[in-house]
Amino acid sequence: MTPEERSRKEAAGTGAAAPRSLAESLRARDDASLSALLRARPDLITPVPTDLTQLATRAATRASVVRALERLDRFALQTAEALAVAPDPAPYGALLGLMAGDGGAEADPVVAEALPRALATLREQALAWGPDDRLRLVRTARELLAPSPQHPSPTGLGPTVAEATSGMSPGRIQEIVTATGLPSTHDTVSAVASLTTLFTDRARMAALLATAPAESLEVLTRLVWGPPYGQVTADPAPRLRWLLDRGLLLPTAPGTVVLPREVALHLRSGRAHRHAEPLPPALTTAATHRPQMVDATAAGQAYTALATVEELLKDWDEGGPSVLRAGGLSVRDLKRTAVALDVPEPVAAFWVELAYAAGLLASDGEADERYAATPAYDEWLELPAAERWSRLATVWLAATRTPGLVGGRDAKDRALSALGPGLDRSSAPEVRHRVLTLLAGLPEGASPTPDSILARLRWERPLRGGQPAADDLRGRLAEWTLSEAELLGVTGRGALSAHGRALLGEGPEHAPAAEPVGPGDKLPVHHRHHPPALREPLTAAEREAAASRAARLLAPLLPEPLDHVLLQADLTAVAPGPLERPLADMLDVLADVESKGGATVYRFTPASVRRALDAGRSASDLHAFLAAHSRTPVPQPLTYLIDDVARRHGHLRVGAASAYVRCDDDTVLNEILADKRSASLRLRRLAPTVLAAGADPATLLEGLRALGFAPAAESAEGDVLITRVHAHRTGPRTAPEPVPDGPPVPDATLLTAALRAIRAGDLATTTPRKPGAAPAADGDLPRTTSAETLATVQAAVLTGTALWIGYVNAEGTASQRVIAPLRVEGGFVTAYDHTADEVRTYPLHRVTGVAELADDQL
Repeated sequence: MTPEERSRKEAAGTGAAAPRSLAESLRARDDASLSALLRARPDLITPVPTDLTQLATRAATRASVVRALERLDRFALQTAEALAVAPDPAPYGALLGLMAGDGGAEADPVVAEALPRALATLREQALAWGPDDRLRLVRTARELLAPSPQHPSPTGLGPTVAEATSGMSPGRIQEIVTATGLPSTHDTVSAVASLTTLFTDRARMAALLATAPAESLEVLTRLVWGPPYGQVTADPAPRLRWLLDRGLLLPTAPGTVVLPREVALHLRSGRAHRHAEPLPPALTTAATHRPQMVDATAAGQAYTALATVEELLKDWDEGGPSVLRAGGLSVRDLKRTAVALDVPEPVAAFWVELAYAAGLLASDGEADERYAATPAYDEWLELPAAERWSRLATVWLAATRTPGLVGGRDAKDRALSALGPGLDRSSAPEVRHRVLTLLAGLPEGASPTPDSILARLRWERPLRGGQPAADDLRGRLAEWTLSEAELLGVTGRGALSAHGRALLGEGPEHAPAAEPVGPGDKLPVHHRHHPPALREPLTAAEREAAASRAARLLAPLLPEPLDHVLLQADLTAVAPGPLERPLADMLDVLADVESKGGATVYRFTPASVRRALDAGRSASDLHAFLAAHSRTPVPQPLTYLIDDVARRHGHLRVGAASAYVRCDDDTVLNEILADKRSASLRLRRLAPTVLAAGADPATLLEGLRALGFAPAAESAEGDVLITRVHAHRTGPRTAPEPVPDGPPVPDATLLTAALRAIRAGDLATTTPRKPGAAPAADGDLPRTTSAETLATVQAAVLTGTALWIGYVNAEGTASQRVIAPLRVEGGFVTAYDHTADEVRTYPLHRVTGVAELADDQL
């Protein structure tokens, strides 16, 4: 049953016994309607209410009502605002008049068509209740939305005549009555009622205003759409005096006047809002591309995303930047990371935060705390490329950490740093999902303008009254979502890709039929109607299935890793695409990356070749590696370079004395001693083939390499020390958990159990008792002596009747229950518990009292 159908069912109560309270209205609902309420407002079920009265009380609390109002779309909120200024209770016709104007459905048929849906939303969320002839807004919502000097209404309306004249002297009220041509009365109440009747009578008000000076009408025009308050002097001008004498402006404080609500509604032709917005803004297309082009572009960006994350963590492989004392990266380290990745700083912050959210990097927890890759990173690297991407995209979609905030300030004016505290925004996942859902609703290949996306989101979740646009967090989240989705490869050229659609749990069968739309075009009419209710959040199994399907769609679009490079005569190698991991790892050691793009260019230098030799490779190993992986002949200059560096590599040996240098060729040592640049090493000859140094071995190695030599370190036994890259890893770490945006939406199992408990508790509290058996006050437990309790229970066993009991469990929690006793023995009563729908045993000493139910109950 849809919300509109449930609303019509409730409205059908007209003529029958109308509910007298919200609790009675909830009691008349079926389980489907209550389930919809608890899904829309999950805070009502935390913890589970004992009965429907407690559920109604909780639904009317200020915090819960504020949260519910913030999640209404603009038209539903406008409907609630109209109910707040309508009479209490209000007939449906009065509400329609406030929304569409005096002409009702004829004046604005679009509003008239959309109003039942908005009213059904308010009823479903327990913000409004009652049949169509007695509509009521929950009192807390009325207090929040009704006009007051401290909190002006978004409608721009002021107080009613009765409210504005509450502190006025009776004599002054009678003067106003006389000035308007009404007969004088003997009391203030009837005088105010007479004025109200006049101001709500369209014909009589038109006649009164027809006699008004033009200057006075101009004053009313300035106040009619709000704010309704104005300032006057002690001696008002004639145009103001004419209005004050007739009550068209009423004083509220010294020097302040207000336009009464009834007068404003007359001038507005009955409308509560200047512009009712029954339909969401249409999305405007910026461009339309072929779906194949969108998918290919998104796949290319997805591959770049994987390469960027790998490059980031490879750069931090031996230990990344230090962790600030307050947590996070320093501004300097973020700049260095941005330079290393060749991206702007905000983009670098996004990649760092994404890797952190995915659990691929964390702080190592050492005394000198640094960031490093986690063991999960090595596991992630072993996955196929498409699965690695789906892991990142799934994490991004659900993460509450918001990289766009990096560089800003928090509420205490502290800088927000990447990987630091204060970046969680619980609404981020919902906004990301909603933006992508809007993109999924467009024809394939269509990309909307960002402004139309923002306008749609602001219609679905309006800003609070008076809230500046700079505080529009949802708007900023939406803008960041569009840019991050493009960086990650979820979208291509601004349109949602096929694998991005699969990530949402959508399939091709859910996509609307493609219709020709061009840049600047509005989408077809069926795209402008209010969207259906948001889908239930995906379960863990559904998310995993969606990620798997997205990976399968993306895999054919990603380039296959290559097992070869193209060697050039200028000591470079060109990788025309992504390389297989062993080949890429070896090239990273043997050569330096010179440029990136569609193809990666590596350059061989003496230093890079020496790096490979230091890692334990021999010259023959390097020649064989290049010959096996080059599609072109190995250039002679590269062969000479490797042989030349290898011939000199290890010719000098450095050990610890503080340090020493030994070489079989004493002429080389003579050359070193003669070089003035070696003075800082404090060298002296110990033997024809040995020099001693005052520097440590590492400094000596670097110093000799700076002089153009290729020394090798050796151990105490005289063996060459092979230096290999040490991959620093943190201990096992778990990825950061998203911060929930309030209580989670209950699943079907929890809803079923909660409704059963609420219904059972309500049965216990509302089942009629026999005369004289009711408690002294509503909600009190029945009280009887132990003897009376035992006698009544024993009699119920013999007669098979049901009883109402008060019970206090071992934790001291009191409850009311309806039971059918089956037997009594040993101080215990075994009974069928109607509230729990099962047989239970209760100690009699914990039963506070019993009462018999009315004869026609159970």
